[in-house]
Amino acid sequence: MRVLLIGSGGREHAMGWKLANSPRVKELISLPGNPGLAELGPVVEGIDGTDVGAIAAMARVHGVDLVVVGPEDPLAAGVTDAVSRLGIPVFGPTRAAARLESSKAFAKDVMSRAGVATAGAERFLEPDPAKSHIDSLEGPYVVKADGLAGGKGVLVTDSKTDARSWVDHWIEEGPVVVEDFLDGPEVSLFAVCTESGTVALEPARDYKRLLEGDEGPNTGGMGSYSPVADLSPDLVEHTMDEVVRPTLTQMEEDGNPFHGFLYAGMVITDEGPKVLEFNVRLGDPETQAIMPRLRSDLLDVLEGAEPEWSDLCTVNVVLAARGYPTSPEKGAEIRGLDGRLGEDVLVFHAGTVAEGKKIFVDGGRIASVVGIGVDIEMARDRAYEAVGRISWPGMQYRSDIAL
Repeated sequence: MRVLLIGSGGREHAMGWKLANSPRVKELISLPGNPGLAELGPVVEGIDGTDVGAIAAMARVHGVDLVVVGPEDPLAAGVTDAVSRLGIPVFGPTRAAARLESSKAFAKDVMSRAGVATAGAERFLEPDPAKSHIDSLEGPYVVKADGLAGGKGVLVTDSKTDARSWVDHWIEEGPVVVEDFLDGPEVSLFAVCTESGTVALEPARDYKRLLEGDEGPNTGGMGSYSPVADLSPDLVEHTMDEVVRPTLTQMEEDGNPFHGFLYAGMVITDEGPKVLEFNVRLGDPETQAIMPRLRSDLLDVLEGAEPEWSDLCTVNVVLAARGYPTSPEKGAEIRGLDGRLGEDVLVFHAGTVAEGKKIFVDGGRIASVVGIGVDIEMARDRAYEAVGRISWPGMQYRSDIAL
């Protein structure tokens, strides 16, 4: 098969690495790709990820047999609809079904009607009613942009003043959602949803705050690990039965059948597991921790096969640019990102750009360094040993991933 992978981040590099190892894949094409994906097959630049017509036309011209969509923006723009109209198979939800991520309010409505446990929430179109609602609550306060915000639209704070300011910031972009705070450890659970059925992937835990000890601003994710040992052994089955399948049934009844990855961000509260959010794609940085543990052919799993897993453990440390997440500085040369970091270490590119044989900083999150070991401690040691060999001016990362 000739597979087109849409996306350019660490998640897509990890997915592409796994797809390229499939004996069923004769060519992996990435759009727009990154220097890491370029080592796995041709990359197509110059097409915006949300220009769904151009992507569909490109897939037809290149004789693509399957399109796999990594990030949320192309899905929200309707790339699945555009590609499917040309008769090309695509793994990812339609634009209507992708509203489970592109609209927090839509997802809350579906969950409410499906009987899925989640935080209470209110959607606001104007700032004053939102602020009045915040004033009526006891902290911590949770304020979210209703639409897509690249992982930067969520504020969790004890400060009522900051919560009110967050409303002012995001209301200019669209509706805001004020949610009840869910207290407890978080975990990311993923399901592969196909016409033939739904199967679960292994859980992972990610770290959203920029600084050690879960301090600082929210980011797209600063690290992850898998497996997650402190989870109830029946959590995955519970999530599939009480969250994923009821949601899919409700979507089907609403005329929006869902096919693709469904990511349930869960909080383990004193009242039981509750959904923090839905995403309609794999998580980043969780994917980088999950893919090395997947023994099965990813292509088979995308077609509905039950996945098999390695007993090995993985720890992913994200390297970010100076100024991330607000104003990342680009242009610095990266040293040590040459792959000679050990056979039990994988490096997945994200915000990088190649000029000749040199690699430069070209984004916010730059790379994921994944250590693999027989236990979390060994995987963590290998990841951080490799991190110590990589450098550029202003490189930042958390030192407490998987502690």
